Amino acid sequence: MKLLKNKKALVTGSSRGIGRKITETFLENGAEVWGLCSHPSAAKSDLEAYAEKNGVKFHELCADVGNAEELTSVVRAALSEAGGFDILVNNAGITRDGLSFRMKMEDWQRVLDINLTGAFLVSQIVSGDMIHKKNGSIINMASIVGLHGGAGQVNYSASKAGLIGFSKSLAKEVGSRGVRVNAVAPGYIETDMTKVVNEKAKAAWLEQIPLRRAGQTSDVANAVLFLASDLSTYVTGQVLGVDGGLGC
Repeated sequence: MKLLKNKKALVTGSSRGIGRKITETFLENGAEVWGLCSHPSAAKSDLEAYAEKNGVKFHELCADVGNAEELTSVVRAALSEAGGFDILVNNAGITRDGLSFRMKMEDWQRVLDINLTGAFLVSQIVSGDMIHKKNGSIINMASIVGLHGGAGQVNYSASKAGLIGFSKSLAKEVGSRGVRVNAVAPGYIETDMTKVVNEKAKAAWLEQIPLRRAGQTSDVANAVLFLASDLSTYVTGQVLGVDGGLGC
């Protein structure tokens, strides 16, 4: 059974890691997907072929999520082309880690602009159409550090904590109009972003995880699929941890 048959989705940060796996999972489940990334990606042709294999279409969009004017223009054009989206996944995000007393203002601001303000701007555009149609699901990609903090990540943690508060507030605003808003908070997931972690630090992380393993991008994508589908029509304003028990 294809859980997203005949649905249209917009996924930001779609070209790699968690975003790419979400895109593939949506395509497998019958959705037509518009994937937004910062520049033309090497993944585009593979995702187009993957979509064709599953009898749907993939469209790649390019915009700097940290550039409000550029982002707004591209998303509005995509919304018009698609005729509206049933699903929005705000997944685009970056890290610029460093101790707070050494952090440059531009590193603080850039992370907030992409991780939090970008999600706000895309949601503002897409949710308006969802409200009009009285249906839709918005999923925001938070993080375990948005709930518990992370040393050397004050900018990233603040952006993800803000995304959680944003999700809960937006859920209360649009719920009566038939639109659901939830957040997913991954823990330690094996991606390009976590490959740079040294073995000693990785071992320390794994020791704290009750399931004693790192998560896979598919673990997160399956949680997002649930929240995007009609299996979760009475779920809104929630933060779903995908962390192997790390946050419990």
